[in-house]
Amino acid sequence: MQTKRSYIDGVQPEAELLKEGAEWLRAGELVAFPTETVYGLGANALNDLACAKIFEVKGRPQDNPLIVHVCNRAMANRLVEAWTPVAELCVQHFWPGPLTLVLPKTAIVSNVVTAGLPNVAIRMPSHPVALRLIEAAGLPIAAPSANLSGKPSPTSGSHVWRDMKGKIPLILDAGACQVGVESTVLDVSGGVPTILRPGGISKEQLESILGEIQVDNPSECQVPKAPGMKYRHYAPRGELILMIGSTERIVQRMGNEIHRGHSRLKKVGVLCTLESAPFLHNRLPDLLFVLGSKEHLEEVASNLFEGLRLCDERGMDVILAEGVKEGGLGTAIMNRLQKAAGQRIQYVL
Repeated sequence: MQTKRSYIDGVQPEAELLKEGAEWLRAGELVAFPTETVYGLGANALNDLACAKIFEVKGRPQDNPLIVHVCNRAMANRLVEAWTPVAELCVQHFWPGPLTLVLPKTAIVSNVVTAGLPNVAIRMPSHPVALRLIEAAGLPIAAPSANLSGKPSPTSGSHVWRDMKGKIPLILDAGACQVGVESTVLDVSGGVPTILRPGGISKEQLESILGEIQVDNPSECQVPKAPGMKYRHYAPRGELILMIGSTERIVQRMGNEIHRGHSRLKKVGVLCTLESAPFLHNRLPDLLFVLGSKEHLEEVASNLFEGLRLCDERGMDVILAEGVKEGGLGTAIMNRLQKAAGQRIQYVL
């Protein structure tokens, strides 16, 4: 398949490009588009065959549900059987934005989208291109991240091009995404609101509006309730080791691991904070990528997937990643790093 990459204005998207994307979606094809979090791989959420293409193109497990994107409340109402009071508060305070709500679905939502579950994961993105594309199509759009399954999520059009070229007809490229990690997924179908996946809206932000919040800790054997819960995600090709502890101890351990890697003729990359970077240059890693400051975790979040992908592009065999403090956006960052590392976590307190 020939893939067209159309550069689109991220603030005032061109109507003719939106029309082209909408036509492909109505025809049952896939379109990659930007959101404020990451790029999405979109299909008509009401079309079983179109949604099945998402799983095929990504290599995504069939039991991993998709998020449905809408552009207004009326469209959302068609997909949701019943809105809880908590859900209403979330819409009032956090939509449009990086918050996905899990609610009972109506019959029109494809079972392919929900992986056969009774609930649908739904959100209203804040990116102008995403909103205008959904509006132009007149359809809710099911869209996971526009990457090959299990690999780092795409935060730029270039990332999507590398993963999806030749697999889909159209990529709408508006440059870099602002948030850089996926949306928070919150189950508000009943009872205590439960975070199923941390993301762009923090637990603390939700608690300030909703009160008590629970956090789900899924086991590997349970059926995923929402995207990103069960399977290893965000993994580069190289072996990623996550290090958690003080700056001094992390720098020391990274130096040892760099030496160890080089002794085995391995290329070693480092993903670190701005505070650690000055002490790591002389350790001579093959790649040193500064994620951002510990004091500005929005920088770290927006740069994380770029760093992971750069390690792939440069052929790093081993990747040493510095952890950040949990809480706020740090919880989402650590969730992605832990999933990328699997069990390879070193505590150097």
